[in-house]
Amino acid sequence: MAALLPVDVAQAQLLAGAKPLAAEILPLGGEILPLATGRVLAADMIARLSQPPFAAAAMDGYAIRWADLPGPWRIVGEAAAGRGWTGIIAPGQAARIFTGAPIPAGADTIIIQEDVLRDDDIISLPSGGPDAIGAHIRKLGQDFCSGDTIARAGNLLTARRMGLLAAAGHADAPVIRRPVVTLIATGDELVPPGVRPGPGQIVSANGIMLAALFQSAGADVRDLGIVPDDRAALAAALGTAGGDVIATIGGASVGDHDLVMPVLRALGADIDFWKIALRPGKPMLAGRLGAARVVGLPGNPVSAYVCALLFVVPLLQRLGGRAEVTPTQRLPLATPLPANGGRRDHLRGRLVDGAALAFSAQDSALLERLAAADLLIIRSPNAPAAAIGEHVDCIMLDMFQTVS
Repeated sequence: MAALLPVDVAQAQLLAGAKPLAAEILPLGGEILPLATGRVLAADMIARLSQPPFAAAAMDGYAIRWADLPGPWRIVGEAAAGRGWTGIIAPGQAARIFTGAPIPAGADTIIIQEDVLRDDDIISLPSGGPDAIGAHIRKLGQDFCSGDTIARAGNLLTARRMGLLAAAGHADAPVIRRPVVTLIATGDELVPPGVRPGPGQIVSANGIMLAALFQSAGADVRDLGIVPDDRAALAAALGTAGGDVIATIGGASVGDHDLVMPVLRALGADIDFWKIALRPGKPMLAGRLGAARVVGLPGNPVSAYVCALLFVVPLLQRLGGRAEVTPTQRLPLATPLPANGGRRDHLRGRLVDGAALAFSAQDSALLERLAAADLLIIRSPNAPAAAIGEHVDCIMLDMFQTVS
């Protein structure tokens, strides 16, 4: 019997040659939603404007000359946001000014309105006042200046960065295309969600779970639904699937009804590997079918999720130009663990008072335990028994629970 492929070797083989997809130009805003949100920049972005584009008031008050302190001053004009005052502040003069308004020529300081006494068009400063020349004024270009590099290729377009680009004069941006994943669930026993299963049938929940996971990794997902255990039907689905990644669910093992491998070979697919030293998820396969990468995921829900998390998510992150992150944390154990066998194991568990608590039930069909988990405890092949308090590597699942 051939030795099972180690997890890290299989990951390296799957990612070999993968690189960010081509760029496209997308608008930052849209009538329904900001289309570029969550994408990765394909090029550096240069500010087309300065922010603020003029020296502006940071507070409501009065624009004066610092040299005229301690006053008094005669009010000769008013400046508001979007409506500046075109006069020039001469010695002994002041202009009423509101937050966001341009600073009138001649003025170099603002006294906030709470600090002054006003009598008709005369203001005086009973005490205190601004600390230094330029008080309460936002200088031209204080945030950024035209020509500054404000974002770099590879940056993720977060809500905050979208606002920055818009303020800098951009209406669109070059971004890496989202990878497209095509899902194909196989099995005569499966029925769609919402359909009551008949005798011997179960609900096909893996597609919804994996679609959400892949979207959180920045992919667009097409779900072709359920394909029966029939060579012709599976060949037709695979042959027309398209996308950058084809992920089959189930049918990747060696039983008489596990057809993914023989059908892929009949279609001329190049198989990179089949079966890995992983628990749960041993019967996983990976290869290429035309221009698409194919990953054959196990049918058990926990096995499908763990394999997708360890293999498909990093692939999608690389294709989409995202930083490849599967967040791990080293945590003490809240319960002892027995020695591990020859495959790398991933135990579902919870974070309790800063420690990793493994669930007692770890069957790969227990979806409720997966949904309740905060983390996966990694157990290396042939790891010895671990005592309470011993530190172990854990994959934290929080970032994979929100769809972007």
